[in-house]
Amino acid sequence: MNRSVKITLIIIAAVIAFLVIFGRLFIRGGEGMGDKIAIVEIKGTIIDSEEIIAQIHQHRDNGSVKALVLRIDSPGGGVAPVQEIFGELKKINQPIVASMGSAAASGGYYLACAAEQIYANPGTLTGSIGAVMQFIKLKDLYQKIGVEYQVVKSGEHKDIGNPQREMTQEERDLLQATIDDVRLQFIEAILQSRKDLISQEEIESLADGRIFSGQQAFRHKLVDHLGNLPDAILAAGRLANITGQPKTTQIKQKPSLLEQLLDIRGLLGLSTLQMTPSVSLRYEANISALSVIN
Repeated sequence: MNRSVKITLIIIAAVIAFLVIFGRLFIRGGEGMGDKIAIVEIKGTIIDSEEIIAQIHQHRDNGSVKALVLRIDSPGGGVAPVQEIFGELKKINQPIVASMGSAAASGGYYLACAAEQIYANPGTLTGSIGAVMQFIKLKDLYQKIGVEYQVVKSGEHKDIGNPQREMTQEERDLLQATIDDVRLQFIEAILQSRKDLISQEEIESLADGRIFSGQQAFRHKLVDHLGNLPDAILAAGRLANITGQPKTTQIKQKPSLLEQLLDIRGLLGLSTLQMTPSVSLRYEANISALSVIN
C-alpha cells in the first residue's frame, strides 16, 4: 500500500469519527451545540455537598451554559452542606432559577433562595424555616437491662446530649442558643436574596418551622411564581436572553448497583442524621407523612 492510499484512508477514518461524534450530539437534540440551560438536581436528604458543588463548578466553567435551574425535591439536611452549596451558588455569574418538586423544605428552601426566581407547584411542601437538634433518651432502657454508662470528660458540658442521663436546664439553654443562632443565619440567607420582596419582620413571623403549600408560600412571598419545571426552564432562558425553547443539559449521577439495592445513601442519611443526633444540626423538615396522598 503506497503512501497516498494510507493518507486517504486516514482522512476517511477521521471524517467518519467526526461524523459519528457530532451525529450523536444531534441525535441527543443538540445538547452539545449552542447556548443551554443546566439543570442541577438536588434530591433527597442533603448529607454531603461535594457532588452538587462539583456539578455547579462544571456548569460554571462551561461557556455554553448560560443559566442554571435548581430542581429541588428535598426536605433539607445538614446545616453545613446546605450552607456550602448555597455559598457556591451565590458565587456564580449565570442566572439561577429554582424549581420546587414535591418538597423543598427547610434546607431545600434555603437553597432555593440562592435563585433569582423561585417556582413552586401549588401542592409543593416548602417552608419549615428553622433548625433542629434531636436527642435519644435511653436512661430508662439502660436501667432496665442493667447497663451503666460511665463518662470521663474534660469539661462540664463535654457530654451534652448524653442519652443515659437527663439534660439539665443549663444544657438545654446552651443548645437553644445555638439553634437560635443557626435559625438567624437561615433568615439572613433568605434576606440576602429576597430583601426587596419580603421584610425581615415578615420572615421572622413565618420562621417558626411551619410548612406551607406552594400556594401558601406564594401568598407569603416566599416563592415568586406557581409553575412547574418547564416553566422554570423558560424563565431561565429569558434571564439568559435565549430565544425560543432553551436546550438543556444535566449531569446524571448514577448510583452503583450496590447503592441501588441497599439504598446506601438513604441508610447513611439515617445513621448520620438520626442515630447520632447529638452532633447533628439540621435544616430539615419531617414531612414524609405529609407528602403521601392515600
